[in-house]
Amino acid sequence: MSKLHIEYIRNAIDERYTGLLDTSDLPKSTSEQSRRQAFLSRGIAALAVQNEHQVSPRAAAACVFDGADDRGIDAISVELSTPQPRICLVQAKWSDAGKGAFDEEAVHKLFRGLDLLFDRAYSKFNSRFQPLVPELQQAFDLGLPKVTIVLALMRTAPLDAKVRELLEEKIDAQNLVDEIVDYKVMDLRDFHRAILGDAATPKIDAAVRLDGFVQESTPYKALYGTMTVPDLADLYGEHRRGLFARNIRDSLDLTDVNLKIQNTLLEQPEHFWYFSNGITMLCETVKPIGRAVPGKVGDFKLTGISVVNGAQTVSAIHRAFVKDPDIAQIGRVMVRLISLEDCPEGFGDQVTTTTNTQNPIEERDFKSLDQGQIQLRDDFSLLLHRSYVIKRGDRVPDPQHGTSMTEAAEALAAVHPNAQLAAVAKRDQNLAGLWEDDVYEQVFGTAPNVYRVWRSIELLRAVRTELQALRDGLLWRADAAASHGDLLVTHIVFRRLNTTAIESPDFDWPGELAKVPQLVRDTFAWVLRAIDDEYGKSSHIIAAVRNAERMQRVVRAALRGLDSDTTAPALQDDYQVAGAEQRGRQVNAVKTLIAAGRIPEGTDLEFRPSSRPERREMTDWLAANPDRAHATWSNENGTRNPLRWAVDGEWYSPSGLARKMRAEASGVDTSAQGSIRWFVPDQGSLEELAYEVRQSEGTDTDTGPEEQ
Repeated sequence: MSKLHIEYIRNAIDERYTGLLDTSDLPKSTSEQSRRQAFLSRGIAALAVQNEHQVSPRAAAACVFDGADDRGIDAISVELSTPQPRICLVQAKWSDAGKGAFDEEAVHKLFRGLDLLFDRAYSKFNSRFQPLVPELQQAFDLGLPKVTIVLALMRTAPLDAKVRELLEEKIDAQNLVDEIVDYKVMDLRDFHRAILGDAATPKIDAAVRLDGFVQESTPYKALYGTMTVPDLADLYGEHRRGLFARNIRDSLDLTDVNLKIQNTLLEQPEHFWYFSNGITMLCETVKPIGRAVPGKVGDFKLTGISVVNGAQTVSAIHRAFVKDPDIAQIGRVMVRLISLEDCPEGFGDQVTTTTNTQNPIEERDFKSLDQGQIQLRDDFSLLLHRSYVIKRGDRVPDPQHGTSMTEAAEALAAVHPNAQLAAVAKRDQNLAGLWEDDVYEQVFGTAPNVYRVWRSIELLRAVRTELQALRDGLLWRADAAASHGDLLVTHIVFRRLNTTAIESPDFDWPGELAKVPQLVRDTFAWVLRAIDDEYGKSSHIIAAVRNAERMQRVVRAALRGLDSDTTAPALQDDYQVAGAEQRGRQVNAVKTLIAAGRIPEGTDLEFRPSSRPERREMTDWLAANPDRAHATWSNENGTRNPLRWAVDGEWYSPSGLARKMRAEASGVDTSAQGSIRWFVPDQGSLEELAYEVRQSEGTDTDTGPEEQ
């Protein structure tokens, strides 16, 4: 593409994002040219966000936090409206010459940033990232999200082979348990189409071959027949997302449905035609090539193609074919071609909407017909005087008055003697793995006992309540473990309780539930120790709770600790708010830093909330006035008050200012160790910098607490 296309994109960025993209973090010494380049780079990051999610330019600009401490990620957007939360990470590279670079070091840096996100180390990111944390937390709390890495590169050339190989190697490492991370490249052509919108949608013309085709002529012309996987993979490979211009949901990339389609094609290619719902394409015209005899093989020339239903099927077919063409080529799929030549205005939109709003039947729906579920529904009503919902879509009662078949399945999987079932339940937000016949039978049995089911649910709820209470005092990996480890902890707690008479109506279950809070605290400590010991402190918590083999190893190790009658291990300081506060107080960071001249006079510092309660209370308050998160450092003002707050120009100690800010934001007046909350961008917190100074000087002497 020419320089004119680059200029067009540059102008569009100016029109959309001038006054919206924050560049206030750039040093005052930054040249106008460098400032301009930073604005354009952030502009294409915002464009990438808008391309992935239907949001306004203002909302897209707010997702950009490129700059110091961006950890290799320039923008993040979160989608919570889909069945499984989706997080989009953007790395953007602008180039006036259309040669935006992305090298191996950029890959390493990006994945180090991704690891920090998985470990909930949010304070490692800059202050412009912090307003995005609540949605990120919500995405993780709702279940394991899908993560799409978007490389927004102002270039037309493909990625360097070594860079692509490293990128895919890193992604494979993330996907050892399940495919949760994927990537895509958004290049100059994609930006051009994104800016033009529908006007840029390429008019796709292609020739296709249908086997055993049938033609409908009234009231409108349509054909349907079978296409081979190689033909569909080639069609997608040539035209990519342009095929889905009219589709409501695009291809949705790494959705669970997409992955299941792909796996079906690779595992049972000969059955793919039977298992697939097929594909619907709208076409401006459909013309036979040569003589086409219904019931036979026919070749057709299509103009203005758009896949309006089956986008996930098409993209999954392409993925499977690229991964293993020898296996995937066996597959075939049913395709409908609808010609719009003689259709009334708006008919194509009706087809698009209708075909995408029909609710598919899921395996769970068949289980609602199981006699055991019907009996449970009756027993809940007659014996427990509670509701038990078995049909998807029916209103689920409030927790006090009942439950659903889904919650019951999750709880029973957690307390099952086989810990692998808890891992199966954790892999899919919709518990898809639990509805497979063999697993379902293990979970519920042939005649599920209503007391066992309800008490298992009560236990899972009690464990979750206790873990949620613990999370306010936890940081990073510990917070992730408390969030994702609910079924793992429930499994272990159940095994520590007396449950021999759990199916008896007269069993003293409240007495057992009273033991849960302390058991959860002890179990959690041993679980976290087991994960760190078995797989290392840099391992992903997610893998330990979703992989059956890993979960079993963690369960065995945690039970050994609990059975040893040894006091539960204390969480390390990095894992708890109180520990981090105490560590920060051990040495007066301010005195150490000023004595060493470590921070230059006039350096801008950023405030970053340290704990979940702080983020709840302060995120909106900080976002309302960005100056609140900034202070200037002085070596000359003495060790007592080295920070000049950008809001009022007054001088404070780091801890005194942190305390004042939280009190203003929420009314909570409590001591707060400022050295772990104030950061020098791209270098670290005051506590971390002071520690580096002491290490380099060979000193580790307590010089007293920081002044409040």
